[in-house]
Amino acid sequence: MTVSDNSQPAATELWVERTASAKFTGKSSRGAEVLVGRDTVEGVFTPGELLKIALAACTAMSADGPLERRLGEDFSGTVRVSGAADRDQELYPKLEEVFELDLAEFSETDREKIRTIAARAIDRACTVGRTLKAGTEIDLSFSDSGAEA
Repeated sequence: MTVSDNSQPAATELWVERTASAKFTGKSSRGAEVLVGRDTVEGVFTPGELLKIALAACTAMSADGPLERRLGEDFSGTVRVSGAADRDQELYPKLEEVFELDLAEFSETDREKIRTIAARAIDRACTVGRTLKAGTEIDLSFSDSGAEA
């Protein structure tokens, strides 16, 4: 089978399997796994923590190319994300990100330019951030895995 240059790669399948009480393993068809559970379970991420990590990772990855071109291939950067849940509404009303970069060798004018370029790249390319800002429709259905086909 020949794949044309215009075709999209197959979508990665994602799922979560229950492994114990309040403990799950998130999996992908590319072989990745992440442990998920309640905050009372050691060694797992909560779903809210994964949401925050997804946002931080998307922010970092969206700015990576432009920052690498300006700071060099070996630049160091950390995106920290926080935000408390509103338990009455069961949502995060505000998430705060801090992108830590060592820009000490640059003038204040160049620092501001680098931050602006990074922010524009993030605003343009961070799918997770764009989705959270816009909101998204979620459709849930149920399938009886024990039913005969």
